[in-house]
Amino acid sequence: MIGMRLRRSSRVFLEDLSMDLYCGVFTTMLQRRYGWERAPLKLVNHGVKLQLWELDVERSRIYETVHRSGLAPLTSCSHRVASRPMLSAFCEQWQPETTTFHLPFGEMTITLDDVASILHIPVTGSMISFSQPLRVDDANASLVELLGTTDVEASRETEQCRSPSVRLLWLRDHFSTITDVSSDDDIEFATRAFLLHLVGCTLFADKSATSVAVVYLELFRDLSMVGSYAWGAACLAYLYRQLTTETRFEVRQLGGYLTLLQAWIYEHFLEMFSSPDLSYTESRPRALRWRPHMIPDSLQSVRERLDRLQISDVCWEPYVDHRAEHPFPDIAWYSGCIKCGLVVEPYHPERVLRQFGYI
Repeated sequence: MIGMRLRRSSRVFLEDLSMDLYCGVFTTMLQRRYGWERAPLKLVNHGVKLQLWELDVERSRIYETVHRSGLAPLTSCSHRVASRPMLSAFCEQWQPETTTFHLPFGEMTITLDDVASILHIPVTGSMISFSQPLRVDDANASLVELLGTTDVEASRETEQCRSPSVRLLWLRDHFSTITDVSSDDDIEFATRAFLLHLVGCTLFADKSATSVAVVYLELFRDLSMVGSYAWGAACLAYLYRQLTTETRFEVRQLGGYLTLLQAWIYEHFLEMFSSPDLSYTESRPRALRWRPHMIPDSLQSVRERLDRLQISDVCWEPYVDHRAEHPFPDIAWYSGCIKCGLVVEPYHPERVLRQFGYI
């Protein structure tokens, strides 16, 4: 009789566990229901690395193309510090099926309006799409054609990365010395390298923490077209996927553009985590409104603060003063899927209408 009860209890446990896995809440379930603890995530943040390759007056030709791409704000708005306890606690509330954070009072998420306001990069344009993953041989060919490297240099670099990727350090070492007095070809190569380095440190930061996928180099093949992409939508899709991957209990690291996630938290939970920059002006990206700092709280204390959140603790419309400089983008109402290469994620603003001023 006791054995039958034990087997039945085990079966119930496994059924409950399977249901929790299916619902995408494995982390929170283990932590709160079965008493298993999870440490703060390791964060991939390249705010410091961006300052190692700056575009000064001697590189104005490169900057002109970066400006036309719509990505220029990323050169200055990245946070140098990311709070592990705060970001880890919010990640635990992420639900992959709805691509929203499930909080005590309901759902919230990062919208295209948030991306446009926080980063000032384009959220309309062509979707970033790739037909298939890039093979190492194809990556080597792209490096030779688009960056002007030799076959040997390209092969050596992808071999060191053990993937169709290149190190961010390698890009800086090979192209950061190019100036306006260099040849037209060298400036074109250096411009592509800078843009690849920029998106690898920001929009598409991956968990390698040191490299960037060569597949994004194809986006810079025609430098006259770099401003035609919906960079903000691609950034959001990529971050959604990183948050979804993080819900697996064995995952210990978070990629994606953490400045976007951290600034979003600061904007909406003003009295809980933020330290505003009093010299900020509304003509600048909202990411620059904040002075990130390492909060002294533990992960558990941040979890408890989130559990106590009420509707009145949230700033639902943080960009009211920003609208004169940066109007609301109508594309933020789009409901469907957003894409970044082979990553496709659902985007449903109708689930978070309170964030748009509706109750």
